Amino acid sequence: MKDAEEKGQKRILVLCVDRDGDLETKAGVKTPVIGREENLNAAVALALKDPEEPDANAMFEAVRIYDRLKNENKTEEVVEMATLSGSEHGGISADRKIVAELNALLGTFSPSETVLVTDGYSDEMVFPLIQSRIPVSSVRRIVVKHSDSIEESAALFWKYIKMITEDSRYSRPLLGVPGVLFLTLGIMALLGLVQYFLVFLVIFFSGILLVKGFGVDRRAKDFYKWVQEYSPPPLRVQISNFSAVVGALCVVLGVYLGVTTAAAEIRMQQDLAGWLSIFPQIAGFFIYGSITLIIVGVCVTLLGRAIRWYMEHDAKLLRNVALIGIVAWSQQIFISTADLLVGVVGPERLIGSILVGILVGVALLIIIFFVHRSARGFFEETAEQVEEFGED
Repeated sequence: MKDAEEKGQKRILVLCVDRDGDLETKAGVKTPVIGREENLNAAVALALKDPEEPDANAMFEAVRIYDRLKNENKTEEVVEMATLSGSEHGGISADRKIVAELNALLGTFSPSETVLVTDGYSDEMVFPLIQSRIPVSSVRRIVVKHSDSIEESAALFWKYIKMITEDSRYSRPLLGVPGVLFLTLGIMALLGLVQYFLVFLVIFFSGILLVKGFGVDRRAKDFYKWVQEYSPPPLRVQISNFSAVVGALCVVLGVYLGVTTAAAEIRMQQDLAGWLSIFPQIAGFFIYGSITLIIVGVCVTLLGRAIRWYMEHDAKLLRNVALIGIVAWSQQIFISTADLLVGVVGPERLIGSILVGILVGVALLIIIFFVHRSARGFFEETAEQVEEFGED
């Protein structure tokens, strides 16, 4: 060593630092490790104990740098390599152990410059400790290129990026909504309305909250799906439903006309007694204005059902026809009742209308009975319907 100093040769130390002491705790190798073969054997031992240990890769890199410097065959350079180890506890104890091993190393080899090889930022924390004692000409930090965790994280990251850009469930809220906001901001800037953008944001997000909170989007989606998959019912059902709707409209309109007629014919009263005294007249005028449309609405509904049961060969058709006739005649009974309430005629007309209505109902029942017997083959009867008509 003294001969090298006398000849003016450079003394280069390739130094690897293991601050967390993995070399000693895992591989059981005492440090400092000096020499190429010793470092190579120590790196192999550490790699066999823990193939995922980055300190082993740092030691292999130190060996590679040592070999490259030796192969340059520069007579003015003397190359040596060594590995120092700290403590698994880290902190001050690890730094003090590294300093102690470095001082012992300098007692055997006094380098003029050092190439520092580390495996991460934690080992580079010892850089000031090394540089205060040896000039550091280069620092080589080793990062493992193929790490499962890194590859999995990268794959997962790109998977999410692809999902956000290609899946409409995620691209709409994460890309579409910001795109709409930026586009609106740009348009408002061109129109000189940027000061209203905050108001637009409030309205925009409040609308989203209302739609999501009350499930409007789900209901709209369900309705759209129902429209796409909707299959109209049979014609007989459509006729029955349509007649029911038309009948309901006629009843509602009849009630409205009844109210307006009574309001037009009756004078306002000041007290409850006055209203009670004219209540029969109110009922009579209401019947005058409403009964025609109400009877028409009920008959239209019953007629739609009769058409349906005729197409289905259902014996309920006969009963429904009788009901239509009775409802139609009931208009005369209601009109007679209104005449009596208003005071136009006496009760004789009402009694006559009721008796005629009873006769009409009996006649219709007799006709239905004979029609049912003569057209028995037309109807698809159930046991209840046979019993209802008294057939054996």
